[in-house]
Amino acid sequence: MAALAVVAPLAIPGTAAADAPAAPAAVTTGGVTEQWTTRSVSPGVEVRTGTLRNAAAAPGWTVTLQAEVKARFTGAQAWAVVGTESWASQAADKLRAAGLDPVVTEIPWPDYSDTPHGLMGVRVRVGSYPTQAAAQSVASKISAAGFRNVVEWTGYDADQPADVENINIAIIDPHKFRGTVEATHDGNVTQRETTSSVASKLGSLVGVNGGFFITSDSDGVQGTLAGVGAYDGELTSMAAGSRAALILQDGGRRARISDLTTTVTARAGHAEHAVEGINRTPGRLRNCGRPGATPTADPRQDTTCTTTDDLVKFTDDYVHALPAGSGVQVVLDAKDRVVSVGGRAGTVAAGQTVLQGIGPAGDWLTAHAKVGKKISVKEDIRDGDGRRIRLSADDSIVSAAPTLVQDGRIHIDAATEGTVDPLDLSFGFAWANNRQPRTMAGIDRKGRLLLVTVDGRLSGGSEGFTIAEGAAFMRSLGAVDALNLDGGGSSAMAVNGALVNRPSDATGERPVGDTIQVLSATR
Repeated sequence: MAALAVVAPLAIPGTAAADAPAAPAAVTTGGVTEQWTTRSVSPGVEVRTGTLRNAAAAPGWTVTLQAEVKARFTGAQAWAVVGTESWASQAADKLRAAGLDPVVTEIPWPDYSDTPHGLMGVRVRVGSYPTQAAAQSVASKISAAGFRNVVEWTGYDADQPADVENINIAIIDPHKFRGTVEATHDGNVTQRETTSSVASKLGSLVGVNGGFFITSDSDGVQGTLAGVGAYDGELTSMAAGSRAALILQDGGRRARISDLTTTVTARAGHAEHAVEGINRTPGRLRNCGRPGATPTADPRQDTTCTTTDDLVKFTDDYVHALPAGSGVQVVLDAKDRVVSVGGRAGTVAAGQTVLQGIGPAGDWLTAHAKVGKKISVKEDIRDGDGRRIRLSADDSIVSAAPTLVQDGRIHIDAATEGTVDPLDLSFGFAWANNRQPRTMAGIDRKGRLLLVTVDGRLSGGSEGFTIAEGAAFMRSLGAVDALNLDGGGSSAMAVNGALVNRPSDATGERPVGDTIQVLSATR
């Protein structure tokens, strides 16, 4: 795939006075012109805003044929924008017979660490048009020829250069910065708020959106996380298998990135049972990644897996009506003693914990939960090397996927973390392999935290990064470790409470589940 040509923006000279942009500096390398402004928001916190332009890029609108495939887990009909060589050849012949002029292109696998190398599939397109309407007119002719198709902007293609990229970079130096960096859900894991509104409320210097979260009532309660999350030293969501996470310890003075797994166990006397979720609807697992789930126990991006045997813990950060339905509910006091056993209903009172079980997990609660007796819940967080992560009150965790840079090298485990599927090209192609708005986090050799957003889905404005381009960019900044955070319409950066990027949602800045906030020591 074509790589994004960049120079290291951290090398741009000239640090501005506090909260005042420095004079723009333009650098042209390999046909890409970069122009940046820099401002010092606080000692140890610097924000750089830049635009990359490629004069050689000439994107336009086109029509892409979709190849019929089968969804991996269901076997249902699905569609991919690349197909086999034989499919492409037959489709091209039929299009020519209909008086159209197809372009057939071999698309290789990106440089992921855990997917095949060489040919991914073959893409068939017709035309390049100056307007979307012109392409849609041709798309109707292709449909009449018997082909499912989609109108696309070629600036989102990994095999074409991007013409414009708008990027914001926040650099937090723990050796100079006297404040804190923390992930936050603002006291309620079931609410959605915009990054800039949380930043304004907290008086933060810089804020960016955090990890993946639920956006549909059919998948659970909106705002709850779809991966591991911890705030103020408390684990409030479990990992979706083993996925990348940003760990902020000692108020962000120590930051690192690692794949994390979580194991939680409920114990009543000598009896134990696995807890498979925290603060989520029993039976529904967004992004999957838990044992016994259907259709997969592995991480699976934007997929809701199900299970009929589930034990879930709720903390008092779950400020919402508890999930109702069949099953058993146990309320524990602050000393882990059972207050009540009954049906699933109500809310979590301050200082209490609730356990809900369905299926065999509910039977276990019925058998072992007795009023006045104790049920303890033990939590264990492990990094990719199997080392235990112990949380204190100044620690937080935000998680997404996939890993981008590891030990100074690009290392994208896209399949392992469930963002692409080599056995199902209808899954994750656009999410990972096309340019999209992205938010990313990295740590350089000096221990500085790098928070980055790139705008996208703005044809003629800013086109975003592919996952591979995001990894290359983070490495160009000097990141020795980096991960992809939530992106798309969620991507947002606020400086001094004001939004500085341009989110892609048509309705404006998207409310998100959690955020990362850089907070002054004097706030």
